[in-house]
Order: sequence, then structure tokens, then C-alpha cells
Amino acid sequence: MTARKLRKGIFITFEGPEGCGKSTQSRLLYDYLRERSYDCVYTREPGGTLLGDHIRHILLHANEIDITDLAELFLFEANRSQVVKEVIRPNILKKRIVVCDRFGDATVAYQGYGGRLPIKVIKKLNYLATGGLKPDLTIILDVDTPTGLKRARRKGVDRMEKKTIAYHRRVRTVI
Repeated sequence: MTARKLRKGIFITFEGPEGCGKSTQSRLLYDYLRERSYDCVYTREPGGTLLGDHIRHILLHANEIDITDLAELFLFEANRSQVVKEVIRPNILKKRIVVCDRFGDATVAYQGYGGRLPIKVIKKLNYLATGGLKPDLTIILDVDTPTGLKRARRKGVDRMEKKTIAYHRRVRTVI
């Protein structure tokens, strides 16, 4: 069966706090579209490229490294720049649907509100990292902080999930 062709590419992102179901729902949408013969790709942040997968490991699993909030921000932006260049923009230009688990809104929420870095700086860096690319549709999922963290921690605890409950509550304030 041939893939359905669109007149233009579509970029869809999923955002929300820990444990709200972003990864599950973004994957379900991707699978749904594929089953209906839409030409689409799936990616995630952090990750999505070879460089991004290395950055993901550092950000989530390198517990022996003390990463400052600013360094964390730069790592997310480096990942974003790479995934936009290698995956998102080329596939949008090929008129595909790109489904992405997290994007720039996550950085505003997590590093901005959670980490208390200047929102203006984050938005400028997001713009530079993406060349101004914005999603066509952002789906925001929500769950209360204790429930979300409990769900997220069922699979083990990564570096981001180890942050304080106060941090995660600040993240959720912008959702």
C-alpha cells in the first residue's frame, strides 16, 4: 500500500509533565497514522539522532556528572538543533507528518519554570536551535505532580525524575 501524500508536511508535538503519557500517546498517534498509510516519522527529545541519543544518556542517566541548570539547557538545545536538521525539517519538506515526543515547550517548562532560568533566554535559544521552526499542533497532556512522578518512576528513576517535588510542581504550573 502506498503512503498517503499531503500537500505539506505537518509537525505535531506532545508536551506535559512527567508521567502524563506523552511517550505513550505520541507513539499511539504515530502507529495510528502509519496504520492508515500516512507517510510519517517519529522522534523524541532528548534523542532522535546519534548525537541526540548520546545527549539523552548524559541528561537522563549520567548520575556521576553534576550538570548545572545552564549546561542542561545547552544540552537540550544542542539536541534540538541536531534533530531539527537531521530529522524534523527534512521530513516536513518531504511532506511527511512528524510526531515528536517533547520539543521547545518542554524546555520552557523544565529549564525555565522548573530550573528558574530566564524564559526570554530560553525562547531565544529555542529560536536559534530550530531556525524558527514551530509545531503545527502541540498536544498538551496533564496529570497531578505526585501521580505523574509515581507513574514515571515505575520504570526506574532517571536524573530528571530525581529532581525535587517543588521543581516538578513549578514545571506543571505552565502546562
